[in-house]
Amino acid sequence: MLNTLWNVSNNLKNSQISRRNFIFQQKTKLTIAFLNILWDEGFILGYKIDNVDSSLLKIFLKYKKGNPVIKSIKCVYTPSRNIHYSVAQLWKFDSKKSLVILTTSKGLLTAQECRKAQIGGKPLFIVK
Repeated sequence: MLNTLWNVSNNLKNSQISRRNFIFQQKTKLTIAFLNILWDEGFILGYKIDNVDSSLLKIFLKYKKGNPVIKSIKCVYTPSRNIHYSVAQLWKFDSKKSLVILTTSKGLLTAQECRKAQIGGKPLFIVK
């Protein structure tokens, strides 16, 4: 399940370093949920289903003044280290400096959305 998200995050990071305009990625529900969060927060320009192969997504990368918008994507989750944050612990995250993406019973959500919905979750990525 999370291997697809790790692939997407690494492809995004490497493609922005090499200054690509877009990348192709396999289309899954989890990938679309991850890309929706990145698009809502302004880290990518958008994505669409490829015209030639409908199982691929074309992801458009975003740059500001020639510099990549995504400076780093850090994977927090590992199968050997199972961290779960409650609602009270989510208030410790500073949402102004970075975006924390968590997996919850409602799907992938940001830390700010989890605070509003009053649910905890397992952190997957920290995007800066």
